Amino acid sequence: MWPAGPYALSDELGDFTITAVGGSGTSDDPLVVMEEFRSATPATLTIHNAIRRMPRLPGDGHLMVLYLRIDILNNSGHPWIEFEFELQEMRDRPSTFGDGLSFDQRNRSPETIFSSAFARFHRDFEPYDRLLFSGGQVDPLSTVSFQFVITDFTPRWTFYLVQDPRIPSS
Repeated sequence: MWPAGPYALSDELGDFTITAVGGSGTSDDPLVVMEEFRSATPATLTIHNAIRRMPRLPGDGHLMVLYLRIDILNNSGHPWIEFEFELQEMRDRPSTFGDGLSFDQRNRSPETIFSSAFARFHRDFEPYDRLLFSGGQVDPLSTVSFQFVITDFTPRWTFYLVQDPRIPSS
């Protein structure tokens, strides 16, 4: 478990390794997760509410708005041509409108979504919450950064972020 702000993060479901975590999760101090992917298969980041109550992030005045940056080392041996994130309140089940998780769905022109390697992104909200980055490439042994906001109004103490690197098809 890697504590940061009101959360604790885990690579307990495998297929990647968290190498460092920092920050508090606010807009001025985003939660930063450094990871290493050793394969080009989907991997699930487990996010626990570490304080077991509705977190209020200092400085923002908003309940459960998590500013997140993920830096991933591609040690898979394959180039990545897209990368997708999917939120899940319950593992292996698509997020729905009523679960309280989203990639800042209320924000129609999100300036907070960024990637160091991909020029475009697309968000889907129903029947799942997905964020797909495209228009770029991450070569093996290169690091890519992703930045986005998660709104967490779920009543559960744990939720999941599925991370899916996409490789060229042959």
